[in-house]
Amino acid sequence: MSDWLIYGANGYTGTLIAQEAVSRGQRPVLAGRSQAVAEMATRLGLPHRVFGLDDAAAVREGLAGMTAVLHCAGPFAHTYRAVADACLAGHVHYLDVTGEIGVFEGLAALDAAARAADVMLLPGVGFDVVPSDCLAAHLKRRLPAATRLALGFQPGGGVSRGTAATMAENLDRGGAIRRGGVLRPVPAAWRTRTIDFGRGPVTAMTIPWGDVSTAYYSTGIPDVEVYVAVPWRLRTAARLSRWFGWLLRSGPVQRWLKGRIRSGPPGPSDEQRARGRSLLWGEACDAAGRCVVSRLEGPEGYTLTAQAAVRVVEQVLAGRVAPGFQTPSRLLGPDFVLELPGVTRTDEG
Repeated sequence: MSDWLIYGANGYTGTLIAQEAVSRGQRPVLAGRSQAVAEMATRLGLPHRVFGLDDAAAVREGLAGMTAVLHCAGPFAHTYRAVADACLAGHVHYLDVTGEIGVFEGLAALDAAARAADVMLLPGVGFDVVPSDCLAAHLKRRLPAATRLALGFQPGGGVSRGTAATMAENLDRGGAIRRGGVLRPVPAAWRTRTIDFGRGPVTAMTIPWGDVSTAYYSTGIPDVEVYVAVPWRLRTAARLSRWFGWLLRSGPVQRWLKGRIRSGPPGPSDEQRARGRSLLWGEACDAAGRCVVSRLEGPEGYTLTAQAAVRVVEQVLAGRVAPGFQTPSRLLGPDFVLELPGVTRTDEG
């Protein structure tokens, strides 16, 4: 029986998730806006549905009979609301693999409506933000009085077209942190710091990663920053974007960037994913100056996304549901990430 649906199943991430689901004996319905999803469903021996997101009635019909939908069609800023609204109307649990702060905050604002509909809204069930969210909750558990939280990651491998398109759309928007529980805009690459992710110190810069939103809901820690380790060229480019945002958001530049993205590979190859490792770091500090540090190591990000997303769906189908807006660690606990293949955690401090 097929009681859950992957929307955007023929995209790079959606395909990996569908393949992971089949390998674990699941039979999700594959869905998307084009017939390409039908061809993929045939290859995997799965049912499918074809519908776009611009017709609310069609989306509700497309989700009919489902217990849960896993939304994988980004950029999510343009697509999440249509799917979430249909889920609320049809009493279907909503999950996605976004990492966009605006999407997390938009879904958090629907918390009361979701509770009234007895529907769970659970975004960020991939690399964004399962490992970092579980790490944040673990640090809070280690230092309950923490008032400051810093998270960081050192990615291994490339990005998909969908991720690249989202990055292109947000090049001019700077960064974000949380201060006193409030989201605050900051310039791109606002702060840098040296971080040891477990393989020696590297330089990392602040980015508007999803945990700037979700870590507050998961832990209650009021001050949150997120860092990524990148080469100096990318740090320099991020700083330059502070002054050239007007150009980066212009139509011609956006069309050129997205054309380049479409002409490239759909995402990291199987070999690149097999070689890649994801390194995560977190530090929590309290008002007295006490700090604790923890690290995670796991598979390459897209591999981890597929593994995490399918296992979260399995938990939901088994009845692990809490109506309203949720985060991965609030629903499943800080140790859930350790159930994923190849993920390890170490503590210091």
